[in-house]
Amino acid sequence: MSTLPKHAGPVRARRMWSVTSRLSAALAAATLALTACGGDPAATPAPSGSAAQGAAFPVTVSHKYGDTVIDKAPARVVTLGLSDQDPVLALGVVPVGSIDWFGERPYGKWPWAQPLWGGKAPEVVGERDDYNLEKIAALNPDLIIGMYSGMSQEQYTKLTQIAPTVAQVKGYDDYSAPWQEMTMHAGRALGQPGKAAELIAAIDKRLTDLKAKNPQFAGKTVAVVEPYEPGKYAVFAPSDPKVVLMTQLGFTVPEAIVKAAGSEYAAEIGSERLDLIDVDKLVFLTADASTEKTVKADKVYTTLKVAKENRAVFLPYETPPVGAALSFGTVLSIPYALDQMVPLLG
Repeated sequence: MSTLPKHAGPVRARRMWSVTSRLSAALAAATLALTACGGDPAATPAPSGSAAQGAAFPVTVSHKYGDTVIDKAPARVVTLGLSDQDPVLALGVVPVGSIDWFGERPYGKWPWAQPLWGGKAPEVVGERDDYNLEKIAALNPDLIIGMYSGMSQEQYTKLTQIAPTVAQVKGYDDYSAPWQEMTMHAGRALGQPGKAAELIAAIDKRLTDLKAKNPQFAGKTVAVVEPYEPGKYAVFAPSDPKVVLMTQLGFTVPEAIVKAAGSEYAAEIGSERLDLIDVDKLVFLTADASTEKTVKADKVYTTLKVAKENRAVFLPYETPPVGAALSFGTVLSIPYALDQMVPLLG
């Protein structure tokens, strides 16, 4: 899961802020459309108030700050991570409390998740990694989840005095655990590891099927790019979840981009290096319509073969929020992103 709403580059919160802090707050006004995630039914289970009944409890979940024992199926869950609500909702549990990261109202905004809230808006218990402990305690939670977060040891210790708390996925830097790991992390905490594995397998199968149905993608070079200022671009590395998704569809990343990005999440380039993205299929993530116009007005961009042959795809962060879905990168948003994006790639 790189980061979100107010900023245009959502999938890696902390690591993306260096670029996205310079972007507009376009996502804060994103559509409240009720369009449901149109994919495999396994990715959109009906919501319920608690974890699956009959699951084997107690369970022990290992995480960044140790092991947490959960004695019974949680009924009142508070999520503190940027995208934690998605895997929790996918497993049929509606959080009673959630974090508001950039004023985007995650519980009432994103079309891939909104139907699963069932009209039950959670209590907002803080902003980003600033938790309001009094509000959290007042909700009387029986489980607190902070997977995709920057939760500190001190915060974790205080939260455990309120309820069993599951912190970040062990073995990964903050905001860097893959969506599969976060889905399984939530599944273990909710006593539903089997269901979590099924949801992951359903998306894997969809990617395999889409790759088979679109043989024209095989071996074609791709670049996923975010224009964050006129004449400045972030070219995402092969390890970025958005790019990984493209390679799972059959695309490949040119070696020049691999070298340019190095160990970073993206290579930040100016117009003079746009030759790096003269690929078979170019995917731009755009804050709004004006961003696309700005890119097309870049004189260097117009000289590229990919531009002349109209092989670039512009994915907006809103209306529809396909760029946001791709960047959010969760068990719920990925199917929505694929539904919207693959026809455009074709």
